[in-house]
Amino acid sequence: MTTRRLVRRLGGLAFGGDYNPEQWDKSVWEEDDELMRRAGVNLATVGVFSWALLEPKEGHFDFGWLDAHLDRLHANGIAVDLATPTASPPPWFTLAHPDALPVRSDGTKLVHGSRDTYCLAAPAYRGAARRVALALAERYGDHPAVAMWHVHNEYMTLCWCDHVAASFRVWLHTRHGSLDALNEAWGTAFWSQHYTSWDQVLPPRATQWHHNPAQALDFSRFWSDEALAAYVDQRDAIRAHSDRPVTTNLMVPGYQNLDLWAFGREVDVVTIDHYPIAPGVDAAADTAFGGDRARSFGGGRPWLLMEQGTNTVYAGDRVLAKEPGEILRHSLGHVAHGSDGALFFQWRQSRAGAEMWHSAMVPHAGADSRVFREVTALGAALGRLGELAGSTVRAEVAVLHDSDSWWAMNGDGLPSAELDYLGPLRRAHRALWDAGVTTDFARPDDDLSRYRLVLAPALFLLSDASAENLRRYVAGGGTLLVQHFSGVVDARLHARLGGYPAAPLRAALGIRVDEYRPLGSGEQVVLSDGSHGTVWSESVRLDGAEAVATYTGGMLAGGAALTRHRFGDGHGWYLSTRLDDANYAVLVDRLLAGTGVGPDLPDLPFGVEAVTRHAEDGRRWLIVLNHTADVMPLPAPGHDLLTDTTAHELPPGGCVVLSLP
Repeated sequence: MTTRRLVRRLGGLAFGGDYNPEQWDKSVWEEDDELMRRAGVNLATVGVFSWALLEPKEGHFDFGWLDAHLDRLHANGIAVDLATPTASPPPWFTLAHPDALPVRSDGTKLVHGSRDTYCLAAPAYRGAARRVALALAERYGDHPAVAMWHVHNEYMTLCWCDHVAASFRVWLHTRHGSLDALNEAWGTAFWSQHYTSWDQVLPPRATQWHHNPAQALDFSRFWSDEALAAYVDQRDAIRAHSDRPVTTNLMVPGYQNLDLWAFGREVDVVTIDHYPIAPGVDAAADTAFGGDRARSFGGGRPWLLMEQGTNTVYAGDRVLAKEPGEILRHSLGHVAHGSDGALFFQWRQSRAGAEMWHSAMVPHAGADSRVFREVTALGAALGRLGELAGSTVRAEVAVLHDSDSWWAMNGDGLPSAELDYLGPLRRAHRALWDAGVTTDFARPDDDLSRYRLVLAPALFLLSDASAENLRRYVAGGGTLLVQHFSGVVDARLHARLGGYPAAPLRAALGIRVDEYRPLGSGEQVVLSDGSHGTVWSESVRLDGAEAVATYTGGMLAGGAALTRHRFGDGHGWYLSTRLDDANYAVLVDRLLAGTGVGPDLPDLPFGVEAVTRHAEDGRRWLIVLNHTADVMPLPAPGHDLLTDTTAHELPPGGCVVLSLP
């Protein structure tokens, strides 16, 4: 199942958000009915944090209040994304089952009083979560209001308790088969860590100095699998009584607790929560980054933006307001990158509680406010774009994105504190976004043959099979850019011997890295083409490749910094330092030109974005978003679905959705 069934039910793109009527009284409900009609809301997420009301006592359910709200929403023409409330157990649960409280890596047990206070591995929690999901599905599986099911909320809580330790051992036994295999995989001969009994094996709790990196990597893999199993528990309980799509809202922030690719295979519809991390054009680029990741996790099929903030931009220790027009532009940015709608957290801004200052569709100021007027304008705009529902986005370029490699780079003991995973991933995507090129994300073991260009910005960990896959991609005619410190460890987190990277990748790149030379804080190296490198440098031996740029000073003077290798029908490029943003953009532009990949709308100025959506019947729509303060003439006039007129230009901050021939 995909979004198609949902959009058929809604008659177009989804619009709405989290609705918490239990926080309000009848007079507000009546106003909600009128305001939702005015705004064009067609989907409300209900019940996310309502466990204490649904099950006020263990095993005793009260559905009367929820019956009334589902019936009211249905009568008002609003479909429901019905949530299981398991992200926030009620106080009675934590008192009855104190062993189900989460424990930090330092042994601190957390107490009730916030959200996400549970351990996913605790049998009492898993049983209670499945019980409430099953009870909801039995009662509402065929309810006419329910269009989709929303399991849990943002699986992100970690735990290191004894339940986790027991589950971790079971997972390790399944993965490795024996203690001997575990000892070999974890390299326990180092630091006298050899295990002689499974009871000795623990999660990577707080310890004296560095953790065993292979142990930490396996724990990350385990925890993602544990979270996925918890989701599947509830999903299958729901599917036994309902045929509506089931999903969970995935977070796409700057940390990686889950293998989001694995979740993408198990949900009926990929849904994400996305909040920009910087204002202005950076927010637009971040929106594209989140949207392209979401689309890729689902294998390219349409997805759904489950949460965003109407007036929320996170910028370090500040929560900034969006500029006028950004509610529409950010939402259409997600639609441009494949979302079949735009939902928010939440419908009405809370008057009490921990998130009373989180923005909402109806702010504290009420309907007579800029925010609600822009929300209403967005609802009208999405209502005109129903024909886009179910269409897809196509890309000829991919950025490699691997959960194992991200987790591995979170480990202790890397040669430089400036080595990270997310930064290079963002920089690669941003360079392509600045060039106007639509981008997919892909895993190193995916079939990459449909892409003309693949960027590998952070492949620290690379399995033998993935290295061979990349070799085949280049030999088959692809162009691959691999960046520094890549392919240096295998899937067990063991260093590659005999030179880096992995042998099949070395063949495709025509190089061998003999030595790493991290740069000091603030240190730069100058390359022969005038570009500058930071953070890192390497001693690269040519083995068939040509040096496109060399180092100009120090021990590496004259040595290759950027290489190109003709291999089979393709080209393998290797970059052994971290170029500054401007020089990196020049390199990416060179690769795009060499592979013949261009933007959907050529010659756009910086800050103007254009993405095409494609329908199976051949129809196409070009979404153009002006994130600048300047008027932008369109290269050719076109019919704009937003205004039902012929558009010749984009006003400052304006948007058009053009039907293409």
